[in-house]
This record gives sequence, structure tokens and C-alpha cells, in this order.
Amino acid sequence: MVKMIDVGDKKVVPRRAVAEGEMVLKSETIEEIRQGTVKKGDVLTVARTAGLNAVKQTSNLIPMCHPIPITFAGVDFDISEEKVICRCEVRAEYKTGVEMEALMGVSTALLTVWDMVKYLEKDEKGQYPHTRITNIVVTSKEKGE
Repeated sequence: MVKMIDVGDKKVVPRRAVAEGEMVLKSETIEEIRQGTVKKGDVLTVARTAGLNAVKQTSNLIPMCHPIPITFAGVDFDISEEKVICRCEVRAEYKTGVEMEALMGVSTALLTVWDMVKYLEKDEKGQYPHTRITNIVVTSKEKGE
């Protein structure tokens, strides 16, 4: 049998989770993101929006996740010379945690970056030898009482 976990007897408490991930890109691509010259538009704004949408859709995409009334979600980026680091924080007052929502936000935001810059990352054979999404982890999880 496949089933969702019964959280009916759990108390509603404040929950918070933060997830992070990295995307390695060519330095030329990083510069295009910084300069705002990517053909599809403002990469980080679009990726932020996509990440926030993903947080809200987590229970629709991951079958055993409960729908959670999110009270806050934020997606932010740091850019170095060779990578984009994405961080997603999610908060709710509910009976179960929000780490899957934070992970979904980071993953979708980074996939959106990939989609927007893929024409810059392809080699002459249409492959992505340099591009990679790595180190997606939950960096913080809190449960209040």
C-alpha cells in the first residue's frame, strides 16, 4: 500500500526550512547574467519567481507531500565567478515540515537558470560539458513548540 503519513494527531507548530544548491556555469555565462544580457531576460528574477511557484506546488508534484499553508517563502542568489548559489527559505505553521518545499524551490530555481542560459552553455555538439547542478541540501530545519 502507498499512503501519506497521518499527521492528524500532530500539533500545529511553526516550521522553517532552508535549502541550498549550486549551479556551475561558464564564466562568460555568469557575466551575461550579471550584465542582464541573457536573451530570455532577467535570469534571477524569473528563477526566483519559478522557485516560489514550485514551493507552492510541491504537494502537487511530490505525491506523498501534504498540502501545507505556506506563510513565507523566499528565494535568493549569490553569484561567484563560476557558479550561482541558490537559497530557499520556507515557513509555515502546520503539522509537518517544509523541507521538501524548500528543496523544490531551490531545484526549480536552478533548473530555470539552466533553461534561460542553456544556449550559452552548449558546446559545438550541443552538449553541456561544464554545466551542472550540485550540492542541493537542507541546510536548516526548525520545529517550534
